[in-house]
Amino acid sequence: MKVGVITFPGSNCDYDCYKAAQEVLEGETIFLWHKEHDLRGVDAVFLPGGFSYGDYLRAGAIAQLSPIMNEVRQFAAAGGPVIGICNGFQILCEAGMLPGALIRNRSLRFISRPVHIRVEQSRPPFTSEYGAGRVLRVPIAHGEGCYIADEPVLDALEAEGRVLFRYCTPDGEVTEAANPNGSARNIAGIVNEAGNVLGMMPHPERAVEPLLGSADGAPLFESLGAHLTSMMIYK
Repeated sequence: MKVGVITFPGSNCDYDCYKAAQEVLEGETIFLWHKEHDLRGVDAVFLPGGFSYGDYLRAGAIAQLSPIMNEVRQFAAAGGPVIGICNGFQILCEAGMLPGALIRNRSLRFISRPVHIRVEQSRPPFTSEYGAGRVLRVPIAHGEGCYIADEPVLDALEAEGRVLFRYCTPDGEVTEAANPNGSARNIAGIVNEAGNVLGMMPHPERAVEPLLGSADGAPLFESLGAHLTSMMIYK
């Protein structure tokens, strides 16, 4: 099992992703530089959080033009798992790999604190180790985390079960007060039509052991590991 973590100029969560993948998945984890043209045989790709290219123009707008993104698009088109966290989610939307966009938080302020999100779907490759309805405590750290999309797109995401995570109260209620950034329908994470590309604003890699304040992010990595292991068995 081999996982790649892409580093863009301005990435600052790449090492967090690296350590979480390395320790939870217990497989080989490598860094991939944004100028590379080869994913070097990885089985999954992480686009980490941070401020790629200083978030100039729009968050993720320049990073999606990086050479390695051509390889990421081809990898995803072939069914490879891709996870974009925070800035990585923004990059995936800018690249057209996920619908919608991330804009300034409703408060117009940068928010860095733990939030609660509800698991909406329990399925591979990202949430099979969670039960649907489980409430997670994970941190957020973003200024442009408000997810928006046209109503038909939002309706399709709901109807196709592509909303994986939703902001909620500690009791699992989806309320306006529990929405930290104003995201449409409290959406915190979505997948593409094929289900192999995930974008989410909360940081599961910062919540993989109790020492960090929560281990609720670990099952996401465990879900990915279980999926990759099953794929290797059937190869």
